[in-house]
Amino acid sequence: MAAKQLKNIFLSASIPLPERDAIYYETADVIAIRDAVIALTSIVLPKHRLIWGGHPSITPLVYYVMQKMKINIQEHLTLYQSKFFEQYYPEDNNKFENIVLTPIHGDRDQSLGLMRELMFYNHEFSAGIFIGGMDGVETEYEMFRQFHPEAIVLPMANTGAAAKIIHQNQQNRIDRLESDYAYMSVFEELLMKKLN
Repeated sequence: MAAKQLKNIFLSASIPLPERDAIYYETADVIAIRDAVIALTSIVLPKHRLIWGGHPSITPLVYYVMQKMKINIQEHLTLYQSKFFEQYYPEDNNKFENIVLTPIHGDRDQSLGLMRELMFYNHEFSAGIFIGGMDGVETEYEMFRQFHPEAIVLPMANTGAAAKIIHQNQQNRIDRLESDYAYMSVFEELLMKKLN
């Protein structure tokens, strides 16, 4: 019997910084962001592949879940990083086998743009999950929708910040994403059941 094909799940997340745009920081729920990332990683990794653009506030959470797993799930993880941020890479990057380093391309925004284009172009995604975040999460949402219009999209509104803004701007909002903090059951019902 052939091995089941891993489906690619895109994670866009960060914990907003107080020195950045207040519109994100004021509504961010840091505990909810962490809980949502941990729950998503826990439920996706055994069965599918998680792909994300490494943010220093998120990569350690993914590693935390990975090290608790009793199986070798390195093939279920792909981390994208722009070489523009090489001096800021979190130490946890070294714990992942599948890291795609994208080249510096002009300034910060151009380098991030190239990384995102390569990430969305090189993979067929079944779903995109958006948690907390700042302007980069909003940008990734817009790009994700362009590259993968048929994919499941879950902006976790109750984590606040960019995810809340994305959810508020959607035509077909899922009310549960505003009120339900039981993330394991949310992801099981709104993501995993639809992927199987």
